[in-house]
Amino acid sequence: MSAIEPTVRPPAAPRRPMRAHVYSRPPEPVYFPEAEEALETNRHLELRTALYLILKRELAHTATLGSDQFVYWDPRTSKKRLTPDAFVRLGVPHRTFRTWKTWLHGAPDLGVEIVSDSDEGEPDWDEKLERYRAAGIREIVRFHPEDRERPIHIWDALDGDLVERAPDDPDLRACETLGLWWTVVEDRSLGPMLRLARDREGHDLLPTPDEAEAQAREAEARARESEAKVREANEKLQAEVQALRAELAQAKGKRRTRRRSPG
Repeated sequence: MSAIEPTVRPPAAPRRPMRAHVYSRPPEPVYFPEAEEALETNRHLELRTALYLILKRELAHTATLGSDQFVYWDPRTSKKRLTPDAFVRLGVPHRTFRTWKTWLHGAPDLGVEIVSDSDEGEPDWDEKLERYRAAGIREIVRFHPEDRERPIHIWDALDGDLVERAPDDPDLRACETLGLWWTVVEDRSLGPMLRLARDREGHDLLPTPDEAEAQAREAEARARESEAKVREANEKLQAEVQALRAELAQAKGKRRTRRRSPG
């Protein structure tokens, strides 16, 4: 995979050559891991992958997206990191990367967490939320598939803090970052599934790749059916025109015959 290009910076001022000093120890570069072994349920994998693919299909031309990759926000240590189930950085078309370093690429604009049984070894939510605040991510969505009453919680960055939207907020499920709406759809195999829609009611869903493919096939079938109907109508019209021409020719022939008959 090709890594994202670092942010272009102005050239540094020329420095004088350093003397050959004697040091107490060699330098220790900070190592930023790309992954670590972690348990993940199959359901969680499918839920986050489905959301990532929906986002990528819709936004890849205007945003960079990640899923379950490390987001680092402090160049001095690898311990300050997050692994959102999905995240979006607007303004740069999608490309592959190994880890996301905010000092090079900026903080993601949106982060999504999907609660699962595999979170048992993770930090508690308050600590994780503090990490999101420190990383500078401005909209956080937490989806709990097992919470039937209130499965979606959202936090916004306000004055350096992350503040949760109130349950009675009429626009609670608005995704301000993307100009869309969060909704929950019941999937036959996965159960409650976090989705995005273009309307508040959640009717105009952003499709999954499979849904988009099925919609394309249906549109193609409708187009073929429409073409067949048009072709059938044209053939019928041509047949009617030919019949009228034949009748007209026959009528003209009869008139000529009557004129030639002796009066």
